[in-house]
Amino acid sequence: MTYSQILGTGAYAPKRILRNSDLEEMVATTDEWITSRTGIKERRIAAEGEDTSDMAVVAARHALAMAGCRAEDLDMIIVATISADMPLPSCAVLVQAKLGAARAFAFDLSAACAGSLFALSVADQFIASGRAKRILVIGAELLSRVVDWTDRNTCVLFGDAAGAMVVGPSADSHSGLLSAHLHSDGTAADILNIPGGGSRHPQSEEVLASKMHKVHMNGREIYKFAVRVLPQAILEALDANGLGVADIDHIVSHQANARIVESVLERLGIPLEKCWLNLERYGNTSSASLPISLDEANRAGRLKKGDLIAMMAIGAGMAWGSALMRW
Repeated sequence: MTYSQILGTGAYAPKRILRNSDLEEMVATTDEWITSRTGIKERRIAAEGEDTSDMAVVAARHALAMAGCRAEDLDMIIVATISADMPLPSCAVLVQAKLGAARAFAFDLSAACAGSLFALSVADQFIASGRAKRILVIGAELLSRVVDWTDRNTCVLFGDAAGAMVVGPSADSHSGLLSAHLHSDGTAADILNIPGGGSRHPQSEEVLASKMHKVHMNGREIYKFAVRVLPQAILEALDANGLGVADIDHIVSHQANARIVESVLERLGIPLEKCWLNLERYGNTSSASLPISLDEANRAGRLKKGDLIAMMAIGAGMAWGSALMRW
Protein backbone atom coordinates (compact mmCIF):
# COMPACT_ATOMS: atom_id res chain seq x y z
CA MET A 1 0.00 0.00 0.00
CA THR A 2 1.25 3.49 -0.87
CA TYR A 3 0.95 5.91 2.02
CA SER A 4 0.90 9.65 1.44
CA GLN A 5 3.42 11.68 3.41
CA ILE A 6 3.76 15.36 4.18
CA LEU A 7 7.00 16.41 2.53
CA GLY A 8 6.95 20.07 3.51
CA THR A 9 4.91 22.51 5.57
CA GLY A 10 4.48 26.27 5.45
CA ALA A 11 2.48 29.06 7.03
CA TYR A 12 1.76 32.75 6.72
CA ALA A 13 0.08 35.30 8.97
CA PRO A 14 -0.37 38.99 8.13
CA LYS A 15 1.76 41.56 9.94
CA ARG A 16 -1.07 43.51 11.55
CA ILE A 17 -1.88 42.30 15.06
CA LEU A 18 -5.29 43.04 16.58
CA ARG A 19 -5.09 42.55 20.34
CA ASN A 20 -7.92 42.12 22.80
CA SER A 21 -7.13 45.58 24.14
CA ASP A 22 -7.80 46.96 20.65
CA LEU A 23 -11.18 45.22 20.56
CA GLU A 24 -12.07 46.86 23.85
CA GLU A 25 -12.13 50.13 21.89
CA MET A 26 -14.34 48.66 19.14
CA VAL A 27 -17.06 46.63 20.90
CA ALA A 28 -18.41 46.09 24.40
CA THR A 29 -15.90 43.50 25.56
CA THR A 30 -12.79 43.10 27.70
CA ASP A 31 -9.52 41.24 27.47
CA GLU A 32 -10.54 39.17 30.51
CA TRP A 33 -13.89 38.23 28.93
CA ILE A 34 -12.30 37.13 25.65
CA THR A 35 -9.37 35.29 27.23
CA SER A 36 -11.41 33.41 29.82
CA ARG A 37 -13.98 32.21 27.29
CA THR A 38 -11.82 31.53 24.25
CA GLY A 39 -8.12 31.52 25.17
CA ILE A 40 -7.44 34.13 22.47
CA LYS A 41 -5.22 37.15 23.19
CA GLU A 42 -4.62 38.45 19.66
CA ARG A 43 -5.26 37.70 16.00
CA ARG A 44 -3.82 38.76 12.61
CA ILE A 45 -5.64 40.96 10.12
CA ALA A 46 -4.85 41.09 6.41
CA ALA A 47 -3.63 44.35 4.93
CA GLU A 48 -5.76 46.38 2.58
CA GLY A 49 -5.36 44.93 -0.89
CA GLU A 50 -4.15 41.57 0.47
CA ASP A 51 -6.30 38.69 -0.81
CA THR A 52 -6.79 35.12 0.34
CA SER A 53 -4.77 33.85 -2.62
CA ASP A 54 -1.87 36.15 -1.68
CA MET A 55 -1.66 34.60 1.78
CA ALA A 56 -2.00 31.11 0.33
CA VAL A 57 0.89 31.68 -2.06
CA VAL A 58 3.29 32.76 0.69
CA ALA A 59 2.45 29.70 2.80
CA ALA A 60 2.75 27.50 -0.29
CA ARG A 61 6.22 28.80 -1.14
CA HIS A 62 7.44 28.01 2.36
CA ALA A 63 6.07 24.47 2.09
CA LEU A 64 7.54 23.96 -1.38
CA ALA A 65 10.95 25.14 -0.20
CA MET A 66 10.94 22.69 2.71
CA ALA A 67 9.86 19.86 0.40
CA GLY A 68 12.55 20.71 -2.16
CA CYS A 69 9.79 20.87 -4.74
CA ARG A 70 9.26 23.37 -7.55
CA ALA A 71 5.83 24.76 -8.36
CA GLU A 72 6.28 23.33 -11.87
CA ASP A 73 6.50 19.84 -10.34
CA LEU A 74 3.02 20.00 -8.79
CA ASP A 75 0.31 17.77 -10.21
CA MET A 76 -2.56 19.16 -8.17
CA ILE A 77 -3.52 22.08 -5.90
CA ILE A 78 -6.37 22.02 -3.39
CA VAL A 79 -7.29 25.17 -1.50
CA ALA A 80 -9.60 24.72 1.47
CA THR A 81 -11.40 28.02 2.05
CA ILE A 82 -14.77 29.65 2.61
CA SER A 83 -13.37 33.14 1.98
CA ALA A 84 -11.96 32.96 -1.54
CA ASP A 85 -10.96 36.08 -3.46
CA MET A 86 -14.23 35.96 -5.40
CA PRO A 87 -17.20 33.59 -5.94
CA LEU A 88 -15.62 32.32 -9.14
CA PRO A 89 -13.18 31.23 -10.33
CA SER A 90 -11.70 29.23 -7.49
CA CYS A 91 -9.01 30.58 -5.21
CA ALA A 92 -6.93 27.56 -6.21
CA VAL A 93 -6.59 28.61 -9.86
CA LEU A 94 -5.43 32.06 -8.75
CA VAL A 95 -2.84 30.38 -6.54
CA GLN A 96 -1.79 28.18 -9.45
CA ALA A 97 -1.23 31.20 -11.66
CA LYS A 98 0.68 33.17 -9.02
CA LEU A 99 2.94 30.18 -8.29
CA GLY A 100 3.47 29.32 -11.95
CA ALA A 101 2.33 25.75 -11.37
CA ALA A 102 1.32 25.24 -14.99
CA ARG A 103 1.06 21.43 -14.82
CA ALA A 104 -1.26 21.33 -11.82
CA PHE A 105 -5.03 21.16 -11.93
CA ALA A 106 -6.56 23.17 -9.13
CA PHE A 107 -9.83 23.47 -7.24
CA ASP A 108 -11.30 24.71 -3.97
CA LEU A 109 -12.80 22.60 -1.21
CA SER A 110 -15.42 23.96 1.17
CA ALA A 111 -15.65 22.33 4.61
CA ALA A 112 -15.06 25.48 6.70
CA CYS A 113 -12.74 24.88 9.67
CA ALA A 114 -12.40 21.19 8.78
CA GLY A 115 -11.37 22.04 5.22
CA SER A 116 -7.67 21.27 5.46
CA LEU A 117 -8.32 17.84 6.93
CA PHE A 118 -10.85 17.07 4.21
CA ALA A 119 -8.40 18.34 1.56
CA LEU A 120 -5.59 16.21 2.98
CA SER A 121 -7.84 13.16 2.76
CA VAL A 122 -8.64 13.93 -0.90
CA ALA A 123 -4.93 14.34 -1.66
CA ASP A 124 -4.24 11.02 0.04
CA GLN A 125 -6.62 9.24 -2.34
CA PHE A 126 -4.87 10.68 -5.40
CA ILE A 127 -1.48 9.63 -4.02
CA ALA A 128 -2.71 6.13 -3.14
CA SER A 129 -4.16 5.63 -6.60
CA GLY A 130 -0.97 6.81 -8.29
CA ARG A 131 -2.82 9.61 -10.11
CA ALA A 132 -0.60 12.29 -8.55
CA LYS A 133 2.91 12.47 -7.10
CA ARG A 134 3.08 16.01 -5.74
CA ILE A 135 0.03 17.73 -4.32
CA LEU A 136 -0.18 21.13 -2.66
CA VAL A 137 -2.83 21.32 0.07
CA ILE A 138 -3.60 24.80 1.42
CA GLY A 139 -5.94 26.11 4.08
CA ALA A 140 -6.39 29.87 3.71
CA GLU A 141 -8.95 32.21 5.23
CA LEU A 142 -9.49 35.96 5.22
CA LEU A 143 -12.22 35.96 7.83
CA SER A 144 -11.83 39.57 8.91
CA ARG A 145 -13.91 40.50 5.85
CA VAL A 146 -16.81 38.16 6.62
CA VAL A 147 -17.30 38.87 10.34
CA ASP A 148 -19.54 41.54 11.83
CA TRP A 149 -17.21 43.87 13.74
CA THR A 150 -20.12 45.09 15.85
CA ASP A 151 -20.95 41.59 17.12
CA ARG A 152 -18.76 40.88 20.14
CA ASN A 153 -19.68 37.20 20.15
CA THR A 154 -18.07 36.53 16.77
CA CYS A 155 -15.63 39.32 15.90
CA VAL A 156 -13.34 38.45 18.83
CA LEU A 157 -12.82 34.90 17.55
CA PHE A 158 -11.44 35.01 14.03
CA GLY A 159 -8.16 35.86 12.35
CA ASP A 160 -6.60 35.80 8.89
CA ALA A 161 -3.85 33.32 7.91
CA ALA A 162 -2.81 30.49 5.60
CA GLY A 163 -1.12 27.12 6.05
CA ALA A 164 0.19 24.71 3.43
CA MET A 165 1.35 21.12 3.04
CA VAL A 166 3.14 19.42 0.15
CA VAL A 167 1.95 15.83 -0.03
CA GLY A 168 3.61 12.97 -1.89
CA PRO A 169 4.16 9.19 -1.74
CA SER A 170 6.00 7.93 1.32
CA ALA A 171 9.36 6.31 0.68
CA ASP A 172 8.89 4.34 3.90
CA SER A 173 6.14 1.73 4.04
CA HIS A 174 5.83 2.33 7.77
CA SER A 175 5.21 6.09 7.66
CA GLY A 176 2.63 8.44 6.24
CA LEU A 177 -1.10 9.01 6.56
CA LEU A 178 -2.51 5.82 8.08
CA SER A 179 -6.19 6.77 7.70
CA ALA A 180 -8.64 9.66 7.70
CA HIS A 181 -12.22 9.60 8.95
CA LEU A 182 -14.62 12.29 7.78
CA HIS A 183 -18.18 13.10 8.85
CA SER A 184 -20.94 15.62 8.17
CA ASP A 185 -24.31 16.45 9.71
CA GLY A 186 -26.32 18.92 7.68
CA THR A 187 -29.13 19.00 10.25
CA ALA A 188 -26.81 21.23 12.32
CA ALA A 189 -26.12 23.67 9.48
CA ASP A 190 -27.90 26.53 11.21
CA ILE A 191 -25.57 26.76 14.21
CA LEU A 192 -22.71 28.20 12.14
CA ASN A 193 -23.29 29.81 8.75
CA ILE A 194 -23.21 32.85 6.48
CA PRO A 195 -26.88 32.87 5.44
CA GLY A 196 -26.76 35.63 2.80
CA GLY A 197 -25.04 36.01 -0.54
CA GLY A 198 -25.96 32.60 -1.99
CA SER A 199 -28.89 31.36 -4.06
CA ARG A 200 -31.23 31.28 -1.04
CA HIS A 201 -30.67 34.92 -0.15
CA PRO A 202 -28.89 36.57 -3.10
CA GLN A 203 -26.94 39.72 -2.43
CA SER A 204 -29.34 42.62 -1.95
CA GLU A 205 -29.82 45.77 0.08
CA GLU A 206 -31.88 43.73 2.56
CA VAL A 207 -29.11 41.13 2.95
CA LEU A 208 -26.52 43.82 3.53
CA ALA A 209 -28.70 45.78 5.94
CA SER A 210 -29.46 42.70 8.04
CA LYS A 211 -25.81 41.57 7.88
CA MET A 212 -26.78 38.19 6.51
CA HIS A 213 -23.51 38.24 4.53
CA LYS A 214 -21.57 37.95 7.81
CA VAL A 215 -20.79 34.97 10.06
CA HIS A 216 -23.65 33.87 12.32
CA MET A 217 -23.04 31.31 15.05
CA ASN A 218 -24.44 29.69 18.17
CA GLY A 219 -21.33 29.20 20.26
CA ARG A 220 -22.99 27.14 22.96
CA GLU A 221 -24.36 24.58 20.50
CA ILE A 222 -21.05 24.39 18.62
CA TYR A 223 -19.22 23.62 21.86
CA LYS A 224 -21.68 20.86 22.77
CA PHE A 225 -21.45 19.36 19.29
CA ALA A 226 -17.65 19.48 19.15
CA VAL A 227 -16.94 17.92 22.53
CA ARG A 228 -19.31 15.08 21.65
CA VAL A 229 -18.09 14.15 18.16
CA LEU A 230 -14.34 14.91 18.22
CA PRO A 231 -13.43 12.32 20.90
CA GLN A 232 -15.45 9.76 18.94
CA ALA A 233 -13.55 10.66 15.75
CA ILE A 234 -10.15 10.21 17.41
CA LEU A 235 -11.19 6.84 18.87
CA GLU A 236 -12.53 5.80 15.45
CA ALA A 237 -9.12 6.49 13.88
CA LEU A 238 -7.27 4.63 16.62
CA ASP A 239 -9.61 1.61 16.40
CA ALA A 240 -9.18 1.48 12.61
CA ASN A 241 -5.44 1.10 13.05
CA GLY A 242 -5.37 -1.16 16.10
CA LEU A 243 -3.91 1.59 18.29
CA GLY A 244 -4.79 3.15 21.62
CA VAL A 245 -4.82 6.62 23.13
CA ALA A 246 -1.48 5.97 24.82
CA ASP A 247 0.15 5.49 21.40
CA ILE A 248 -0.47 9.12 20.41
CA ASP A 249 2.64 11.30 20.58
CA HIS A 250 1.10 14.54 19.29
CA ILE A 251 -2.29 16.11 18.73
CA VAL A 252 -2.53 18.59 15.84
CA SER A 253 -5.92 20.22 16.01
CA HIS A 254 -8.00 22.92 14.45
CA GLN A 255 -8.25 25.50 17.21
CA ALA A 256 -11.56 27.33 17.45
CA ASN A 257 -11.71 27.72 21.19
CA ALA A 258 -9.31 26.64 23.92
CA ARG A 259 -12.20 25.22 25.94
CA ILE A 260 -13.12 22.83 23.13
CA VAL A 261 -9.57 21.50 22.75
CA GLU A 262 -9.13 21.13 26.51
CA SER A 263 -12.47 19.37 26.95
CA VAL A 264 -11.86 16.94 24.07
CA LEU A 265 -8.39 15.98 25.32
CA GLU A 266 -9.66 15.62 28.88
CA ARG A 267 -12.39 13.23 27.73
CA LEU A 268 -9.77 11.18 25.88
CA GLY A 269 -7.31 11.24 28.76
CA ILE A 270 -4.63 12.93 26.63
CA PRO A 271 -2.35 15.49 28.34
CA LEU A 272 -2.75 19.01 26.97
CA GLU A 273 1.06 19.14 26.58
CA LYS A 274 0.75 16.78 23.59
CA CYS A 275 -1.18 19.41 21.62
CA TRP A 276 0.55 22.27 19.80
CA LEU A 277 -1.44 25.34 20.88
CA ASN A 278 -1.27 28.69 19.10
CA LEU A 279 -4.85 29.95 19.43
CA GLU A 280 -3.68 32.65 21.82
CA ARG A 281 -1.66 34.28 19.01
CA TYR A 282 -3.84 33.71 15.94
CA GLY A 283 -7.44 33.22 17.03
CA ASN A 284 -9.63 30.92 14.96
CA THR A 285 -8.16 30.86 11.44
CA SER A 286 -10.60 28.20 10.24
CA SER A 287 -9.10 25.93 7.55
CA ALA A 288 -5.65 27.50 8.07
CA SER A 289 -5.51 26.49 11.73
CA LEU A 290 -4.49 22.84 11.39
CA PRO A 291 -1.69 23.28 8.80
CA ILE A 292 -0.31 26.30 10.68
CA SER A 293 -0.13 24.25 13.87
CA LEU A 294 1.54 21.40 12.01
CA ASP A 295 4.07 23.78 10.45
CA GLU A 296 4.96 25.40 13.77
CA ALA A 297 5.38 22.05 15.51
CA ASN A 298 7.43 20.79 12.58
CA ARG A 299 9.77 23.79 12.43
CA ALA A 300 10.19 23.73 16.22
CA GLY A 301 11.60 20.20 15.92
CA ARG A 302 8.77 18.76 17.96
CA LEU A 303 7.87 16.06 15.44
CA LYS A 304 10.27 13.11 15.31
CA LYS A 305 10.45 10.32 12.77
CA GLY A 306 8.12 7.53 13.82
CA ASP A 307 5.95 9.74 16.01
CA LEU A 308 2.20 9.11 15.85
CA ILE A 309 0.25 12.29 15.13
CA ALA A 310 -3.51 12.46 15.63
CA MET A 311 -5.31 15.26 13.78
CA MET A 312 -8.81 16.55 14.43
CA ALA A 313 -10.96 19.38 13.11
CA ILE A 314 -14.55 20.54 13.13
CA GLY A 315 -16.32 23.28 11.23
CA ALA A 316 -19.57 24.54 9.78
CA GLY A 317 -21.71 21.95 8.08
CA MET A 318 -21.32 20.57 10.58
CA ALA A 319 -18.24 18.88 9.15
CA TRP A 320 -15.59 17.12 11.21
CA GLY A 321 -13.04 14.37 11.15
CA SER A 322 -9.80 12.84 12.32
CA ALA A 323 -6.63 11.38 10.85
CA LEU A 324 -3.63 9.44 12.04
CA MET A 325 -0.18 9.99 10.58
CA ARG A 326 3.11 8.25 11.28
CA TRP A 327 5.72 11.00 10.90
